[in-house]
Order: sequence, then structure tokens, then C-alpha cells
Amino acid sequence: MRNKTIKFLAMISVILTGSLFNNVVAQNKSDIDLEDMPLRLLPYTNPMQGLGNSSADNTPTAVKDLDPFQRDLLARISEVYKIHISALDAQVQNEPVEAEKRINNALTATQDLLDDYPEIQSDQRFTELYRSVISEYRQFYGITEMENEAEGEIFAIQEELFSEDDSWMKGNFSFPEDAVLPKTDVPLIQNQQVNRHLVYYTLRRPEVMETWLQRAETYQPMMRKIFREERVPEELTYLAFIESGLNPTARSWAAAVGMWQFIRATGSVYGLEVNWWIDERRDPEKATRAAARHLRDLYNIWGDWHLAMANYNISPRGLKRAISRAGGVEDYWAAYPYLPRETRGYVPGFIATAMIAMNPTEFGFQEEYEGTPYSYEVVEVNGLMELSSLAQAAGITTDQLKEYNPELLRWATPPGSKYPLKIPADRKELFLENYSKIPEQERSQNITMHTVKRGESLGVIARKYGTTVAGIYASNDNLSNTIYPGQRLAIPLPKGAEEAISANRPSNQTSTSSSRTSSSSRRSAPANSTPVTYKVKTGDTVGHIAEWYDVRAWEIRSWNGIGNTIRVGKSLTIYVPQNRASHYEKINTMGFAEKQNLERKQRSGENIFLASATSDSDDGFRTYTVQRNDTLSGIADKFGVSLSQIRNLNGINGSRIYVGQKIKISRIN
Repeated sequence: MRNKTIKFLAMISVILTGSLFNNVVAQNKSDIDLEDMPLRLLPYTNPMQGLGNSSADNTPTAVKDLDPFQRDLLARISEVYKIHISALDAQVQNEPVEAEKRINNALTATQDLLDDYPEIQSDQRFTELYRSVISEYRQFYGITEMENEAEGEIFAIQEELFSEDDSWMKGNFSFPEDAVLPKTDVPLIQNQQVNRHLVYYTLRRPEVMETWLQRAETYQPMMRKIFREERVPEELTYLAFIESGLNPTARSWAAAVGMWQFIRATGSVYGLEVNWWIDERRDPEKATRAAARHLRDLYNIWGDWHLAMANYNISPRGLKRAISRAGGVEDYWAAYPYLPRETRGYVPGFIATAMIAMNPTEFGFQEEYEGTPYSYEVVEVNGLMELSSLAQAAGITTDQLKEYNPELLRWATPPGSKYPLKIPADRKELFLENYSKIPEQERSQNITMHTVKRGESLGVIARKYGTTVAGIYASNDNLSNTIYPGQRLAIPLPKGAEEAISANRPSNQTSTSSSRTSSSSRRSAPANSTPVTYKVKTGDTVGHIAEWYDVRAWEIRSWNGIGNTIRVGKSLTIYVPQNRASHYEKINTMGFAEKQNLERKQRSGENIFLASATSDSDDGFRTYTVQRNDTLSGIADKFGVSLSQIRNLNGINGSRIYVGQKIKISRIN
């Protein structure tokens, strides 16, 4: 039970009324690989919509001058709409593969925009774009509105803190002067903004803090140990309270996942593996180590822990913009009035949470709560082993096994090499004995068969197995665009990680001394690719460069060991398809307008690679080399010839083609 006599900690006595700033705590932090099922099944509802921003200029955008920051955001929103419209057009033309590609491209571009500028989530234009893109994505894959909504109590708490309703603040609350704060590396400044959060967690919703303090008994010892190893102040572990409420499976509407609410892009930079089978952002140890390294890198950029925490929550460009509007002083509290609402409450929320967690009895909470420190035993198991069989071998339920392995997303361990399964510390001997008795036939294969049911579309089937419509076409010869109940389809299961999965460290980042190493780029280079160099120029962003090279922003970050911040003159390594290297090498010599014009042509559906992929053969035919994501009907459309003509010239009966295949288009006149 809580102490009925609540004793508040403060440096001085203050009187709080309903006139305090309306602070907020935000979670603003996953990429569509066309070969795999998109993992970021974003919800339809945006909880940030309608919150407003008291520091924003309410002048209608159409009648005011846009600064470069606003102009860039508007231009990128416009480009996503163009992709979205092209996806609708592909469906009108009954081209499911092309429609899938464009729907996923629109989702990728939307998520990249949110990843690059988390502060855009409360922008009305972005909200409307988000609704359109997500609605089409859900419709194509048959996703119901209730699936993959935000998970975790932290988001309801944030919604209340984000609200402009401060009726719960009315009344006088005094803080005693007789408590002593322990010495910390991160300044725990107490002010009006911090006091608002103190009141919320001690008087308004004390049960929330009690839940978090109880979870801390399990996770804090492990987290403090990792932060010490990474040379980061231990008090920063309390940032996980306001990020997720110490919930390993928390998932925000903006596709941030895990105890430390990593977006997929940032998690990738710090070595966290995310694929159809696993999501290491959900692993408490791996995510904590990645968070410690990320915070350390941000501190090395800013030299100030408050700004480092703010940059954990907002884009570097957005933070710099707020600092500039505050007169250029690199101080969080000076920039505070110019930050988005969801970022203004971030540092005050951390400070209030740290003060309570470090001095629980001063705020009427217990000194300690019941909880077992985080521990487990590791056993090596084969890939594609059903979790139900593994749980039975350990003598626990499947749900309990998932609690020990929150990174596992599906019904089985990921395919590939051995998987380091976590089980209760006292069950290893029992597990190994039972595991050896599991029959071989209970181990899955890399391909499965599916019988089409009434009402199913190829998109629905693709989503069920984590593959793509294109993958289903590639696995089934002569597959028509129309499927029927009872039809049997071969379904390829998605691949697992390229690197062996680690038990307790980010699997794609082995270095303990630096979170950003050149070796990571070599490990993550795609197959059949070659590196090209791009030198950053004035006005460039990671998002722009990703669009010009037809890669994802998170891939550029991962290959080069960078975050969102890039500096003019820096050389970036980008991996592009070998057969298109000559095209991409020219981009470094182009001006900004020329590159944007090329991108607009590509977004409008023009094939900018067509000339380089076309040649004349010795036997008198004009030929085309099949590119990734090409379809036979799409090639026919590109060259203005009939599908039957291409089939006749090449002796093709169905629609199956492969990357690199030479297709005869027409005779040379």
C-alpha cells in the first residue's frame, strides 16, 4: 500500500495552479523491403491529431512564406501523394504486382518522412496523407482497423498529458524543502514544467508510477549495468519510464517499438535486427545497449544531456530550428518555447520520473517493490522450430516462452542458423532432454502450400505468410490475376537475418567501443550491389539522398554509421545494383534541381533506367534486361507493344520472368 501521507520533494516551496504550461511527452521514433512483407503495420488513428501547438504560427500556410524546413516537408508530402495516386492507377489497370510495389513505396516514403522529422506527426497535412496511405495499405492486405494499434499503457498516459485540459491541476500543492537529491551527471533541474509532471505521477496517477517502479525491480539492475559498460550516466535509464513504461513490447502509432521506442531506422544504425520473424527492438538487453550508445552519440554531438535527450525525440534539423528561433543559444530551456508540444514535455518528464524513482519514499511510494531481476538461460535451437513444441520441452506455456523471448514475432524460430532461445534459468537440463526427442517432421520448411479460401485476395494471402504478391507470382507458374477458392498456391516463407542472432547484444553490431563502424556497411551491403560515393551538398538531407539513389534512409544511415545529421562535404557510401551503377554515379555531379527533376520523372511513372537497360542484339532484335520488380505486362507497357508479342518473340507461355533475363522486344528496323 502507498503511504497515505504524501511527502513531496523540492528545492523550494512553489504553488502550482492550472495556469502551467501544457507539457507533453512524446514517442517519436521500422522500412518496406519489397522482397519481404512490410513490417510497419501502422494504425489508422493518429492520437496526435487535433492537439495543436501553442507555439505555432496559426497563419494559414497558403498565405505565408515557407521557410526551407517547411518547404522541404511540403515537397516530400507532395511526392508521397504522387506515389499514392500511381498505386490507385495500377489497381484500376488490374496490375496487382505493380500496385503492391507502389503501395509499399508510398508507405515507405511516409514512414521515412516520419523517421526523418518526428515532429511532423501533429501536422494536419501529414495526418491527412497518413490516413490516405495507411487506408490503402490496409485495404490491399486485408488488415482490419483494430490490428496493430498502439500497445502499452504509456500512450494513454501521454494522451492525457498532451491534453490542454489542466482541470486536475487546480488547487494548491506545496513541496517541502528538506529532501536531498543524489549527485547526478544529468542536471535534474526543478521548475514549473517539471512540477507539473511530479504532480501528475504522485497525485493524479500514482498507480502508473507504482507499476513502473515494480517493473524497475526486474529491469533496472540489468539496465544500469549496461549503461555503466557503455559509459553513459546511469540515471538516464529512467528515460525508459517515459518512453515505454518499461514495457518491452510497447508499440506506438508511429511504429516505434520496445522499451526504448526505437524506430526501425535508428535501431538499424545501432545493430538491432528487424525482419518478419524477429524484432530486436523488443529485447530488453539489446535495446538498452543500443539506447545507451545512441544517447552517448547524441551527447557527443551536443555536449549537453538535455539537448541529447531532446534529439532522441526530435529530428536534428527540427532541434536546430528551435535553437535558431531562440537566438542560437544551444540550451534546451531557451529553445523550449519553440519546440513541438510533444517534445517540450520530454525532458521535464524525464526529470520528474528520475526524481521519483531515485527517491520513492519522498513521494509516498515504497522503498522497494516485489520483482525478480531479469535472468535466463540460453539454449541453441534450430530454425523454424514451432514455439509450442519448444515451450512444451521447457515445461512452460507458449506465452511464458514468448515473455522470455519478446523479440520473436511468429509461430516459430527464424530460419537460418541456430537461434539462441531464452528459457527459465532452472530448466536447461530438462529442455535439452526433451528437445532431442522432438520429431523431425515437426520442423517447418522454407516453402508452404496454401489453399485459397473464399474472399481471399493475393494481398491477404501474402500478408498471412509475410511474403509479397510478387513473391507468390514468382513461385507459381502461369498464375492469373484472378484466384479462386480451392486453388493451391506455393507460398515462399520470408528469409531470416543475414547474420547469426546474438543472445544479448544487437546482432548486427559487434563492436563494444563504437556504435558506428565501417564494418557494418560491408555486412549490410545487398547482394549484387556495388558501392558508389556521394558528397553531401548544401540543402541535402538523408531523405533526399535516399530518394535519388532509390534506397531507404535507414540503409544510408546503417551503411555509413550516421544518424539523421549529415554535414556538407561528407562522403557517403551507397550500395546500388551493379547493372545500374553508371546511372547512379552521375547523381553526384548533378545539381539539386536536376536531381529533383529526375526524381519527379520517376515518381510520375517514367522509367529513367530504360535506356541503360535496352540494347540491340546480334540477331537483329531490340532487347531489354529485366530489372528488379519488373512484370511482363509492365515491360510491354513501357515499350508500347502487346503482351502477346513479347510472349511470342521469347517463347514465354505464362508471366514468369527473372532479374537479368534478356527479353526480346521487337525487331530492329
